[in-house]
Parts: sequence; structure tokens; C-alpha cells
Amino acid sequence: MADDKKEPWLNYLALTTVILAVCATLSTFKGGGHSTKAVMSQSQASDQWAYYQAKSIKLNLYEIQREKIQVELSALNEKTQKPLMDAYKKKIEDYSKKVEKYETEKTAIQAEAKKLEGVRDDSQKHSRVFGMAVIYLQIAILLSSIAALLKKKLVWLLGVGVGVVGVWYFANGLLLITV
Repeated sequence: MADDKKEPWLNYLALTTVILAVCATLSTFKGGGHSTKAVMSQSQASDQWAYYQAKSIKLNLYEIQREKIQVELSALNEKTQKPLMDAYKKKIEDYSKKVEKYETEKTAIQAEAKKLEGVRDDSQKHSRVFGMAVIYLQIAILLSSIAALLKKKLVWLLGVGVGVVGVWYFANGLLLITV
């Protein structure tokens, strides 16, 4: 047994297996991070859309009130009810300002919600690619392990080929070269 010579390619097998394991670990870590980021961004976007809806409801209430007062104002006689007409006109002006304010706020809220949805979508793309990397890298590690047990170079070379695909997905997850 002490005289058994170790085949030189087994050193490369060990090295590639370690490299594949490191890439698989990093892919899992990065994929999990992007997955968490996607969930958080979705939650924040949902909060923004709820806020947008609240502003829309308030805006609608002020529009309805403004229209109601405008109708009541048109029914008044200007000669006999001037003070009441002035009060209605002031209320209409106040409601108009609030409607404008809510319209502006809604636009800003909508932009923020869409930005968060963009972050979510980007994170989901990264997460999917890292997930593919983990699959290929795990298969490559499995093939390398089998090659080491059986001392079959061809199985190791097949594992290296699968590992290259996994490393490609890993690099793609970092850079999003293709989706």
C-alpha cells in the first residue's frame, strides 16, 4: 500500500473540487442575499402602493367635497347670500389645493414604488442565476467525488465540464451578462 503511486491528475481533481465548492458556497450566499433583497423590496413596494391608495382615497374625498360645494354654490343667490358664497368659494379653493397636494404626493409615491419593484426584479434575476450555478456546481462536485472514489479520470473531466457551466452561471450571477 505504501508503494501505491498517486496518479497526478488526482491532485487536480482535489483542487478543482475545492474551487467548485467555494463557488457553490458563494453562489448560495449571494443567491440567498438577492432572494432576501427581493422579498424586502416587494414588501416595501407593497407598502408604497398601499400608501398610494390611501392618498388616492383622500384625494377622491376632497374632489367629491369640492364638487358638492360647487353644486351648492351654483344654487345660491349672490345678492342675498354673499357671505355664504364667499365661504363656499374659500372651501373650494382649499379643497383644490389639497387635491393638487395629493396628486403631487401620489406621483412621488408611485415613482418610489416602481423603483422598489425594479430592485425586486433585478434581485430576482440574480437569485435565479445563482440558483442555477448552485445546481451545476453541486453536480460537478458530486461527479468529482465519484471520480475520486472510482479513480476514473473521464468522470472527473465530465465533472469539470459541468463545473465550468456552474462557474459561468456564478459569474453571470455577479455581472448579469445574460438573463
